[in-house]
Amino acid sequence: MKKLIVSCFVIGMAFNANAQNYWKKNAGKTAKVILTNSKTNEKMVDKGMVKFEKMDQPKEVDACIFVDPDFKYQKLIGIGGAITDASAETFYKLPKNKQKEIIEAYYGKNGLGYTVVRTNMNSCDFSSDSYTYVQENDNSLKSFNVAHDEKYKIPMIKEAQKAIGKDFTFYFSPWSPPAWMKSNKNMLKGGRLENAFYQTWADYYIKFIKEYEKRGINIWGLTVQNEPMATQTWESCIYTAEEEGAFLKNNLGPTLWKNGFKDKKVMIWDHNRDLIYQRATTTLSDPETSKYASGIGYHWYETWNNKTQLFDNLSETQRAFPDKFLAFTEGCKEQFDMTKIYDVKLGELYGRNMLNDFNKGTALWTDWNVLLDETGGPNHVGNFCFAPIIADTKTGEVHYTYEYYYVGHVSKFIKPNAQRIGTSSNRAALTSTTFMNENGQLVTVIMNDSDNDIDANLWIEGMAAKLSAPAHSIQTVIL
Repeated sequence: MKKLIVSCFVIGMAFNANAQNYWKKNAGKTAKVILTNSKTNEKMVDKGMVKFEKMDQPKEVDACIFVDPDFKYQKLIGIGGAITDASAETFYKLPKNKQKEIIEAYYGKNGLGYTVVRTNMNSCDFSSDSYTYVQENDNSLKSFNVAHDEKYKIPMIKEAQKAIGKDFTFYFSPWSPPAWMKSNKNMLKGGRLENAFYQTWADYYIKFIKEYEKRGINIWGLTVQNEPMATQTWESCIYTAEEEGAFLKNNLGPTLWKNGFKDKKVMIWDHNRDLIYQRATTTLSDPETSKYASGIGYHWYETWNNKTQLFDNLSETQRAFPDKFLAFTEGCKEQFDMTKIYDVKLGELYGRNMLNDFNKGTALWTDWNVLLDETGGPNHVGNFCFAPIIADTKTGEVHYTYEYYYVGHVSKFIKPNAQRIGTSSNRAALTSTTFMNENGQLVTVIMNDSDNDIDANLWIEGMAAKLSAPAHSIQTVIL
């Protein structure tokens, strides 16, 4: 079979302000290659150096990734994952040395460079049971208490915070108000927030923020509601775009500002890409609502009703609201199967979504559970899923899936405040994105999820490095 050119790379190169002259003057510069190759089971292995040499007009038969540092787009807020009840409960079932290993693997100096943590306010499906922070019918919220979270969740969040340091970016999402605030009198299976409790529920967010910040966990932001169009078997609550806007405009936004929390980043929607444009254009059409929103959150589960992800909806939304950041707030592979935890397709799912999301304007990218157990849980409604790290709580063994490495080829090298740079590919099999870090380092990520090896050129203003991209691989090239 004829050798083709396809792969997934992350390329980092020192780059000064005068990009064009830099490349013209530095022919022969070499760059380090870091490779994850499923065929050889290599994971983030140093593969040596590649050299940049002069390459004039590429031909159509030359597989290329084109990068132009003159074109700059959104800045990266950060990359991370959610510390849910399930993640924290699993974490504290493990031996101390394994706990230390996991914190280092995600947040440490030699880890993936995660800076973002999301968590759930009240219970979600990835909790062992349903819970709230107040007693039944306590409209005054005088009984508000986060003691539930102090057993597992808060301690793990603080471990992550300590390891991350100054770049720690923490936000939360509610899955459901207490049952007594809702139309169906149940935290599960949808229902709506009763109008009479709009202000009480807004006050609830303030209580949560204050209790967490009292414990030294600074809140960077929040989403209004997790998946506001999904009636789930687990905790869920329905808002139309108009209802979400009314709650934000009349209750949540003013209450945050009145309590000195104007700096908190509020994200609307927090659901799939399929309706993101309609939700944003409807909810944010009123300037008095829009002023309280900083970003637009989304998930990747629109494939339940589509054959593929709808990435173009992101760029359309970004064009409509250039003053709001796009935030990927959740995604995972569902239907957990322990026998498939080493399948490279898990990693490619992440690579495909991350690279396309960034190219469409995304500034914040947050995975779902950072850690789950050997069942894909715990989950109180049986909605078991994959995570980048799976821990067998019976044996203490920790498993690193390809999800972990594919995310790492991006998160380890692209730092907060990096700016996305113009990038394109002339091969459908090569998916890529590029960011420039604040220190001038240029990072290009290229993914090949095909069955064919591909030899490609990383082409930057007349200079190119020849790259070998094995089938089903991801690479990082650092200059």
